[in-house]
Amino acid sequence: MSARRTTLQAWLFLAPALLLLAAFSFWPVGFGSYLAFTDYSLIRPTHWVGLDNFRYIFDNEMFVTGLKNSLVFLLMVPFVQVGALGLAVLVNNQLPGIRLFRAAFYVPVVTTVSVVGIMWGFMFHEQGALNYVLMAMRLVDAPVGWLSNDTLALFAIMFVTLWRGLGWYMVMYLAALQAVPADMQEAAILDGATRWQRFWRITVPMLRPTIMVCSILSVLAALKAYQEVDVLTQGGPMNSTFTALYYAYDQGLKHLKLPRALAASFVVSIFCVGIAMLCLRYLKPRHR
Repeated sequence: MSARRTTLQAWLFLAPALLLLAAFSFWPVGFGSYLAFTDYSLIRPTHWVGLDNFRYIFDNEMFVTGLKNSLVFLLMVPFVQVGALGLAVLVNNQLPGIRLFRAAFYVPVVTTVSVVGIMWGFMFHEQGALNYVLMAMRLVDAPVGWLSNDTLALFAIMFVTLWRGLGWYMVMYLAALQAVPADMQEAAILDGATRWQRFWRITVPMLRPTIMVCSILSVLAALKAYQEVDVLTQGGPMNSTFTALYYAYDQGLKHLKLPRALAASFVVSIFCVGIAMLCLRYLKPRHR
């Protein structure tokens, strides 16, 4: 079979998926990016306005606050990755009932956002379970307004996001851990390496590709935080939990200011691409 024919067959197999991507991903992204530079409206002709929408959102305090909060969400990324890796190491043992624990850690991933909102809304309520436990342990003297305090609300949402993400990255790390060759571990044991030395000198280097992928995915998820904000605080109190993407939702679907919403989404996309490229550069495996 000639190389040209093989290449043609490959493109034919890819064609259905590429058409779907073009229709539902590439075209909406491209057209939406174009509309961010216009005054698009459903009831009047569209005109090119250049950077006017971007000037508006950067002069808007709510968007600036949302962008800062989205960047604050990045502080959660190291905790998610370290916690997920720790859970993966913990459940990477053949112990009785270990599959039950793996499933339990993964349950938050498949739990719908509405259920998560109801559950954590009850937990964070001033008369809820969390305050009850803290007061019973005499760690606080009065109920804490986890979602009504403009200083604590964002960090409460970040905790819920961390809780939801741990199981997803745990599964990815678990798959990578089970792919580490056992003979390398056995050779290190024969050489007298401790468990800690084996982890840092063998396991972690072998996990670098997975660490890179998980870090990029968690960075993108942090910058695009929206669902937890919507179900728990709707941006309050006092707009303290607004994120950049929630601002886009607020402008686009609540106030029908689609160009401003698209401009905000465009800015978030630029940050996502930039930070993802930094992760790719500094976390990618280095072959010697």
